[in-house]
Amino acid sequence: MLQRNLTSSLLEALSDSPVVLLNGARQTGKSTLTRTLASGEHPARYLTLDDATVLAAARSAPEDFLSALDGPAVIDEVQRAPDLFLVLKAAVDRARRPGRFLLTGSADVLMLPAVSESLAGRVEILTLWPLSQGEIEGLREGFVDALFAEGDLPATGVEPVQREEVLARAVAGGYPEVLGRELPRRRRAWFGSYITTILQRDVRDIASIAGLAELPHLLALIATRTAALVNFAELSRASGIPQSTLKRYMSLLEATFLVQTLPAWSGNLGKRLTRSPKLLLCDTGLMAYLLGIGDASAAADSPLLGSLLENFVAMEIRKQIGWSETQPRMYHFRTETNQEVDVVLEDAAGRLVGVEVKASGSVSRHDFRHLAALEEMAGERFRRGVVLYTGAEAVAFGPRLYALPVSALWRMGTVGS
Repeated sequence: MLQRNLTSSLLEALSDSPVVLLNGARQTGKSTLTRTLASGEHPARYLTLDDATVLAAARSAPEDFLSALDGPAVIDEVQRAPDLFLVLKAAVDRARRPGRFLLTGSADVLMLPAVSESLAGRVEILTLWPLSQGEIEGLREGFVDALFAEGDLPATGVEPVQREEVLARAVAGGYPEVLGRELPRRRRAWFGSYITTILQRDVRDIASIAGLAELPHLLALIATRTAALVNFAELSRASGIPQSTLKRYMSLLEATFLVQTLPAWSGNLGKRLTRSPKLLLCDTGLMAYLLGIGDASAAADSPLLGSLLENFVAMEIRKQIGWSETQPRMYHFRTETNQEVDVVLEDAAGRLVGVEVKASGSVSRHDFRHLAALEEMAGERFRRGVVLYTGAEAVAFGPRLYALPVSALWRMGTVGS
């Protein structure tokens, strides 16, 4: 089993929180990770609500189900029995022992009615995304922390990878099952079944809606608009779905970790900035499948290559935030004159880092103009700006501006896991 870099954060949470929820999309490895912990570093009884008998007991008699558990317990796919949460609240209030319940969910339970109130102050929530590039290589990435570290970023020592390999990694994505399939047609078959399972099972678990047949088409439309601003009016016209229904569908796609949104950074500076969030897909392998991109060569020829690479970088950063020391918040930046920075990270002290993504193999001073706009607006809060590109050299373009190979994401500040 590949080592998951979130493991240490998960164990820390279990050491002082009575309830820990590990959520994330299906097939990211939640069950494997929690089974491993339950049989080793966090001894616990493991129960999954994917088992029909266990699910029936949890739904029909949640009080009896929980009271029968002696000692720490892992409850897998907890979103399938939402009535458990009120019972969990009462159980924890009676005995607030650290590590008592480790829950997993393939839907964002905080988007379920009444659940967030039940869990408030009692649960720590972590998200397990598909495998990061460092996890695939057996490394614990430190790129996010390196961006906020004192001193200069290293201008040398970042081992580059060929552009074709970067694109191949983006097309493959991070789902463990897909990475074991060499043939593109077998990967396509997996993604097709995966989407069907989520839309026909997990969505039904969290909402009773008509029109599920519209969701695959909507998801494909979103793939063509990834890394763009959310525009419900345009999506409604393109899909033929009324805006009110469309917003509900989008919430469901977010709740099942298929779609993510990246909020806009404003800094409360009173400037004329775009407030709309950007669209992301949780995995670029999924995005490539929806776009019909089967390999690195097809990615290189795609008019959506820039969006694919930006989504790849943004999700790799989002994964690393889960185990970083800095734990920054993640945004995008865009002015009304279309000065845009793809990713903005803000730490607890208000320091900012900007990250731009370029699909080209070279970088010029011109490519830093939007980072310079962010630096001018943020002033002393601006820590540094980075352009990630598909070339080979790590080069300083100023005291706080750097061009780095995309491979810096998983090869800068890393340690063996």
